[in-house]
Amino acid sequence: MLDDLLGRTELKARIEELEEENHHLQQQLDAEQERRADAVTERQRAEERVNRLEDRVTELEDRVERLQSGEADIPFRSERRFRGERLDELLSRLEAVETEPEGVLTAYVTDGHDLPDAVREAFGDRAPLVSRAAPCLAVTDDFGLFGACLSVPRAPDPFIQWGGDVRLDRTWLQPTGEYTLALVRSDLFAMGVYDGRERTAFHGFDSDLKSQHSKGGFSQSRFERLRDEQIANHLDRCQAALEERPTGRLVVVGERTVLDAFEEAADVTAAVSASGDPEDALDAAFDSFWTVRFQSV
Repeated sequence: MLDDLLGRTELKARIEELEEENHHLQQQLDAEQERRADAVTERQRAEERVNRLEDRVTELEDRVERLQSGEADIPFRSERRFRGERLDELLSRLEAVETEPEGVLTAYVTDGHDLPDAVREAFGDRAPLVSRAAPCLAVTDDFGLFGACLSVPRAPDPFIQWGGDVRLDRTWLQPTGEYTLALVRSDLFAMGVYDGRERTAFHGFDSDLKSQHSKGGFSQSRFERLRDEQIANHLDRCQAALEERPTGRLVVVGERTVLDAFEEAADVTAAVSASGDPEDALDAAFDSFWTVRFQSV
């Protein structure tokens, strides 16, 4: 009775309506955030599939070219990947190789389609494997006792050298000294400052990126334009963050589609697949970049 006289009944009813409306809107917001998270996850999976397919296409194109040129499709004796302590052990074994002067060939080969004659002669009928592994560090001896190709994260300038041991600089294959490694995707940025393998600083963020176009609302062209603007703004933020890095040496890894924007600033760029939140994604990108593929020929 008193509530009716003071108008409280109506206010209480209105409060209940607003609380119910707020609850409904919160449910909509939660559903929208979940939808966006699912869409981003699906897009990341799609990017990883694209990367794998591109690698497979390259492999098949090389095989077709070899078959057309009459080269035998011979297999590698073994293929393994090394990082961390296992990579350190592998490099120590290579450094222990000693022969007579001019007994070991070491070459960094950039183009498998234009293999230097010295490398082709040294590897003989196994030379096509070097072409397939390129770009790579290729090592063999004059007796043909061993032969190997290693992927090189931080590649040197091309060279060919005969000597009494393997020409090997660990800074090509292992993280040493102070440097910055940044992961850049169209919706994520993560930057770590490192001393060797130890990360001493971290900075990262992600951006809300339109991930799909639904029927109605924006036209497809407008959707694509807005999405491109979002990516451009995100890359500007990434560039600004990199300008604040405390080290001169810079490695940028991430999506192939965005790496071109960082080639001028970076010492090295490489495409990698890394998902998750910025810090987890950076850890995955670090391991991927500093993993060396070893192929025995």
